[in-house]
Amino acid sequence: MLREGLIAGTAGAVAMTLAEKVEQRLTGRPDSYVPARVMERLTGMKEHRGRASQAANLGMHVGQGALVGVLRSLMAHVGLRGAWSSLMFTVVRLTSDQILENATGVGAPPQTWPRRELAVDVLHKGVYGLVTGVVADTLASRGGPGPGQRHAAKKPGRRSDVAPVPRERAFSR
Repeated sequence: MLREGLIAGTAGAVAMTLAEKVEQRLTGRPDSYVPARVMERLTGMKEHRGRASQAANLGMHVGQGALVGVLRSLMAHVGLRGAWSSLMFTVVRLTSDQILENATGVGAPPQTWPRRELAVDVLHKGVYGLVTGVVADTLASRGGPGPGQRHAAKKPGRRSDVAPVPRERAFSR
């Protein structure tokens, strides 16, 4: 599950970065060095400005994406798969960014951002969430349905009249 999550999260981070580059060419929006600033603050690295921080930017993008992808892999393994789960996960990714950016003093709460900037960020995190989800779901599906899916197969919905799946099958992987 850990390895699969790192793979899924890395795929999502690469897709998000490519989508950002395409969007920047179309809109003329400059690079954001917020991820690099966060990484510099978290690690105690010397703070750079401008192009000197491109490697840190990419490292933070991919590193954070890979790590958060582990949670999406866990979701897929327990049976939280598909578009709805990827949407839920996108909110987790947005939240992880905001916790790190605001805790380090690098960012500001999203409700203070210009609406266009917020929309662009949500769009890119949506790409990350979708791609990470597709990869995590595909990898997890090799082990069959998760416990939540097996429970739902008995009778759809969250129902108190349906017994849980047997304990020994809950985490069979």
